[in-house]
Amino acid sequence: MLNPGWIIAAIVVGIFSYFAFTFLAPWQLGKNEQLVERNEHIAAAFERDPEPISERLPGSSLDPDNEWSRVIATGQYAGPDVLLRLRPVDRTPAFQVLTPFKLDDGRNIMINRGWVPAEESTQVPSIDPAPTGDVTLTALLRADEPTHPTAPVHEQGYQMVYSINSGQIGSLTDTDLVSPYLQLLSDQPGVINPIPIPQLETGNHLSYGLQWILFGIAAPGALLYFLVAESRERRRFAEEQEQLLDDDPVSAPPTPGPSPAAGSGSAAPSSAAPSSAAPSRSRQRYGSSRTNPWAKAYDKEQER
Repeated sequence: MLNPGWIIAAIVVGIFSYFAFTFLAPWQLGKNEQLVERNEHIAAAFERDPEPISERLPGSSLDPDNEWSRVIATGQYAGPDVLLRLRPVDRTPAFQVLTPFKLDDGRNIMINRGWVPAEESTQVPSIDPAPTGDVTLTALLRADEPTHPTAPVHEQGYQMVYSINSGQIGSLTDTDLVSPYLQLLSDQPGVINPIPIPQLETGNHLSYGLQWILFGIAAPGALLYFLVAESRERRRFAEEQEQLLDDDPVSAPPTPGPSPAAGSGSAAPSSAAPSSAAPSRSRQRYGSSRTNPWAKAYDKEQER
């Protein structure tokens, strides 16, 4: 029963279930958990008034619980614009504008001033410069992104990056930036087109995660079902073969009849015995409802 085909199927099912339980399901459930946590932070940020940035960012690193908090920052824009490329906004090819900002406490932080639509999908349009002098603005605290493996490029008069990472952008602008950055809200000094706030929804990640768990359980169950079904079919086939052998035994050699000297009256029963045996075997093989097509020929042969 355990032929190579079943062994290969068992290995494939085992590998699939292992990845479903250890990678695919945790991947989707983890994304759902991250989105739930993000939505809670955004909802909490807009339920309370903006706070001074020194209260939410006392040092140079961001507490994860403070991400998406609304803060008030005072200072001035200080540095050239750096563009974030290949980051569409509302399915529109766009460049996001990142500008260093010097706080009044002496620290430097990067500000995402918003986005501009790309011209002909790749060309940088005219970008309004940041205001000069001291300004006070309200923005969202955002955590840095990991450094993108693609190195920054200098094109069309701008330094361009592929991720928002304060360390990388600080090296390009020769500025010592703290690790989080600020995302400007609408109607703030220096804003271009503000980055949209994410929708407070989690998508289908939870259902996808539960589906991978179900698939991981169902695959071995289906394999076991087919193994049992084939085992039953093999047993049934073997029983049918044994029944056919029992219903069709090897014919015994004919028993010699009485000598012809006993008279013509005793010869008739001997010729009738084989005739009655053939229908009996016919009924065993074909059943009482079906006739043996060779029975008449057999009777004629015996009469001869």
